[in-house]
Amino acid sequence: MDRMRELVDLLNRYGYEYYVLDNPTVSDGEYDRLYDELKRLEKDSGVILPDSPTHRIGGEPISSFQKHRHIERLYSLDKAVTNEQLASFTDKILKSENPDTKYTVEYKFDGLTMCLTYENGYFQRATTRGNGEVGEDVTAQVKTIKTFPLSIPYKGRLEAKGEAVIRLSVLREYNKTATEVLKNARNAVAGAIRNLDPKVTEKRKPEIYFYDVNYIEDGSIRSQQQAVKFLKENGFKVFDYLRVCSNLDEIWDAVSEIEVNRKKLDVLTDGVVIKVDDYNVREELGSTEKFPRWAIAFKFEAEEVTTMLEKVSWQVGRTGKLTPLGHLTPVDLCGVTVKKATLNNYGDILRKNIKVPCRVLVRRSNEVIPEILGSTEIFDNSKLPEKPTVCPYCKTTLEEVGANIFCPNLDCKPRVIGLIANFASKDAMNIEGVSEMTASLLYDSFNVRRCSDLYKLDYLSVYSLEGFKEKRTANFINSVEKSKHCPLANFIYALSIDGIGKKTAKDLAKRFKSLENLRNATLLDLISMDEIGEVLAYNVTEFFANKDNCDEVNRLLELGLTPYYEDETKGDTFIGKRIVLTGTLTDFKRSEAQKIIESLGGSVSSSVSKLTDFVVAGRDAGSKLDKAKALNIPVIDEEEFKKLFLGR
Repeated sequence: MDRMRELVDLLNRYGYEYYVLDNPTVSDGEYDRLYDELKRLEKDSGVILPDSPTHRIGGEPISSFQKHRHIERLYSLDKAVTNEQLASFTDKILKSENPDTKYTVEYKFDGLTMCLTYENGYFQRATTRGNGEVGEDVTAQVKTIKTFPLSIPYKGRLEAKGEAVIRLSVLREYNKTATEVLKNARNAVAGAIRNLDPKVTEKRKPEIYFYDVNYIEDGSIRSQQQAVKFLKENGFKVFDYLRVCSNLDEIWDAVSEIEVNRKKLDVLTDGVVIKVDDYNVREELGSTEKFPRWAIAFKFEAEEVTTMLEKVSWQVGRTGKLTPLGHLTPVDLCGVTVKKATLNNYGDILRKNIKVPCRVLVRRSNEVIPEILGSTEIFDNSKLPEKPTVCPYCKTTLEEVGANIFCPNLDCKPRVIGLIANFASKDAMNIEGVSEMTASLLYDSFNVRRCSDLYKLDYLSVYSLEGFKEKRTANFINSVEKSKHCPLANFIYALSIDGIGKKTAKDLAKRFKSLENLRNATLLDLISMDEIGEVLAYNVTEFFANKDNCDEVNRLLELGLTPYYEDETKGDTFIGKRIVLTGTLTDFKRSEAQKIIESLGGSVSSSVSKLTDFVVAGRDAGSKLDKAKALNIPVIDEEEFKKLFLGR
């Protein structure tokens, strides 16, 4: 056993030098000899130490990925793509009474976010980010990766956060013999980690760059600089770039440096991550529903290519607006074959000097539909696309409103299909089984022309549709009935008011709290909201001023729809309070207790500091309880906690 321990420690050191430091101290032959000796000892003894490098061999395929709840939530980052947006981020932090705030600036690698858990100094599992709270357990796949330690000096519970990547040179080499060529390093690594067969992962040779400590049991890390130092000291692979900045000018210098140097890297990057360094300041700033207020990702300009524009067609959206669509000679852009790209309106065609045929510059940014930026070459036979005067679908005479062209026909098929599909979507009325294809069937078979027509369909009619059997029909009918009692925000989004997406619908619901209040809102009422500009405010008032829209809303209400508003903050028991949960609670999951606190106006912090108002201590509370006592911060047990929010 002593020899096995000696070999494991030696081989892990050699592996760290080779894969992490890129500075091997022994030959491949010497490493292989020691590795073979270890395998023989393991076979003879039947014992494999938990951090043995032999664990890294790809095992048999698994049947599915199990879900795993992270100890602490893994937030995604808000994005900035302009100088003004980045300046707005730092301005907000300065306004929060933290004028001496330090920022860290790091590369943003374009791969797959990973969270690795360690207990008692040993690697336990690896998971994807998932929705931030629950990810997929990909331990079997990640064990084949050689750029992370199987054991570390730190013995407490730990979550280390990193980005799985495949080097561009490795991808090129893989593609030389691959039966299916992988176009994009980001997709290649996601496919490698999320493949049920660990041998596929091993073959693609991904690695992980670590950049953060998501959770540490003793709460000892209190800054980003400390987190990076900890990762290096514990043998994690960390990209050797971290700039500490004091102001926006210094941040811009670092961003510019990264933008130049990233093109020389063997790793795909798509931006820069800027974080507040001090964890105490982070806790003061807090987080929104989606993003921390103390960090932002600055995204670089997207890749651009030129290709031939072959023709322009016009699409009718759910608001009746016509949008020009460019049909392109297929071209590879950011690992995706692009065949179509958008133009905003006819004025956009004129401004960008778009003619057919011509060579155009196309950009694909942040996973959105590719956009034509302008023409780069015009030919003798190139002609300006004609501005349509009648709808290409229903032949109704079109109307121009400002810069846009609209089909006024409420029965125009693509317009109705778009309306129905959006109305039934998950973030709207959540009616099961209504895709654009189903909406088209309903349009053709039962003359469905309004969203309200969905509530007039009966079982036998739906059952007669192609693809609808008993279960699907029953689910549809039940889902339609269930949708009548719906959150106000969902109903607002379902109405397809031009420009009103899911977030703005939530903002409107929170501000006006009832459909009637929103219908009666003035332009001034709407513009006074921070989240609403003049254009969106005008769109809302115009929607409810339109007789056809009002008639449809009234029909929906008469058919039994009852949009309701439920304030997420149900009381003020914990309003303004910063609370830390520690130990095991008997009657609640940690996530349930957090939701209760947040619903009553409070916020939950992951670590104890002088800013903490009190600590809720469950069974087996550890270092957080000790720190709270040392700082004289009030501590309550689970029963006291229940009395606070139950009022008894």
